[in-house]
Amino acid sequence: MKPSRDIGRLLEIMAALRTPETGCPWDLEQDFASIAPYTIEEAYEVADAIMRGDLDDLCDELGDLLLQVVFHARMAQERGAFDFGDVVTAVTTKMIRRHPHVFGEARGRGVAAVNAAWEEIKADEKRLKAERRAARGLPGEAKARTLDGVAVGAPALTRAVKLQAKAARVGFDWPDTVQVIDKIREEIVEVEAEIASGDRAAAAGEVGDLLFALANLARHLGVDPEAALRGTNEKFTRRFGHIEDALEAQGRAPQDASLDEMEALWQQAKGRE
Repeated sequence: MKPSRDIGRLLEIMAALRTPETGCPWDLEQDFASIAPYTIEEAYEVADAIMRGDLDDLCDELGDLLLQVVFHARMAQERGAFDFGDVVTAVTTKMIRRHPHVFGEARGRGVAAVNAAWEEIKADEKRLKAERRAARGLPGEAKARTLDGVAVGAPALTRAVKLQAKAARVGFDWPDTVQVIDKIREEIVEVEAEIASGDRAAAAGEVGDLLFALANLARHLGVDPEAALRGTNEKFTRRFGHIEDALEAQGRAPQDASLDEMEALWQQAKGRE
């Protein structure tokens, strides 16, 4: 079997991998749940390639992410649920429906009108989804809530921002960053109090509250907290690498140096940026 630009070839490869007796033993024993972590990991690797500005790597990682979609679609096809073509039909239908200002009769709308229409379209989609579930004899969803629709499996900081944004739409939000920063200070005091009490479980809960407040600050500033933290992680990695390189030049390792020595090298790395 030869490589090809045709998506059909990728579908054929996945079908071959999942064919009993002649397929790949590892691929054959997988299911939706076992593959899900790989799907998330591949999405992060796509984001990593983008952050590094490596377009060759991005091409490769997008292929890996596409493979995850093909894998899930193949397993669904084996169950008679849906196939890859259904996935494509669903997303193209959704994109056309959600962009009447591009593909429909609402051309020329401004940003405010587009955003308002978006919320109406999403509400209609939710109603239609409930109707389809009822038609298939599936249990209906619980009473609609303001915070519905935010994936539980999303990264915690991202989910926090989405929950806060939904609450803000109905007026549950600080009016400006001053109150948000005051809340952060309040949460720090509560973390310190629980640390002093020796209650590690309570301290963990307060740390969660502090992170939630920090995510709220990022939202108010228009900052993606996941991207901000990824950037800081890379900065920490780069600066600590400088510490290791400098100590290696002296014939030493980090564990051989004092904290003061490493802090001095850290400041040196910081000054060079």
